[in-house]
Amino acid sequence: MSTISTLARDLVVQLPRQRLGCRWPPLHGTRELGSACCLQVPKPDALPEDLEPVGTIPNTPGVHGIAVAPEFGRGFITAGKSDTVIIFDLNSLKPLLEVKVGKKPDAILYDPATKHVYAMNGDSDSASIINAADGKLVGTVDLGGNPEFAVSDGKGNVYINLEEKAETVHIDANALKVLHSWPLAPGKTATALAFDGETRRLFAGCRGGQLMVVLDADTGKVITTAPIGERVDAAAFDPSNKLVFMSNGGGTISVYHEDANDKYSLVETITTNPGSKTMGFDPKTHNLFVPANLGGQFTVLVFGR
Repeated sequence: MSTISTLARDLVVQLPRQRLGCRWPPLHGTRELGSACCLQVPKPDALPEDLEPVGTIPNTPGVHGIAVAPEFGRGFITAGKSDTVIIFDLNSLKPLLEVKVGKKPDAILYDPATKHVYAMNGDSDSASIINAADGKLVGTVDLGGNPEFAVSDGKGNVYINLEEKAETVHIDANALKVLHSWPLAPGKTATALAFDGETRRLFAGCRGGQLMVVLDADTGKVITTAPIGERVDAAAFDPSNKLVFMSNGGGTISVYHEDANDKYSLVETITTNPGSKTMGFDPKTHNLFVPANLGGQFTVLVFGR
């Protein structure tokens, strides 16, 4: 994410979802949204038409991902250019401390079961584990490949996609060790990952083959695959509506409904913007937040029913 300051708001109706583009000033000398040096945080429960920035967190070089631990009032930012995780106060948004981790930390995850934060070190083939309460480094798990996105089941299991190896790694979150490495074939280049706790299904987005690969989270068995758009990078699952979202850099979001008996039906392909591959999902409002670069302007597209 990058610096956000309100300039204008455009509302475009796009059935059956509504697209709201909130436009802000151009990125100053940067081309990638994730390369800006600071981050601004919108109100989490705002309606699309009411979205506005509430503050800035400076000095986050190469910011990639953000995780929050609400019970400790802390947020965690991966700063890929400084090989650190920056911890900040959720109320004041002031930085509290920096934790040195592996090379080029990218995705980040908070596991509520162990109260640990996982920073995925893209160039170290490892995950650094941080205690959310005090910010101390608990340990490092060697993953055997470069990690991308991760999810937790909240019951002592963490799952991490290995991009180039096209595998999902199953970690014992209490022992901090790898239990299994599950291949995602026929999918290749694994990036996005989401999870349904009720059905115990993992949804892995693979760029190679442009596939969503559905795994059994307990056995690692590939249940089925489904076609998605090109250059997938982020995924989310809406448990209330049983929807799986795959955000694709080609400018679309593939939306699948989780039907009964491990059947998945494509219900919608949302048009975003070419290059808009990252995505956030708010389970309270069911809105999707997609950053975009439209004509040199940093834009956040908000999609909601």
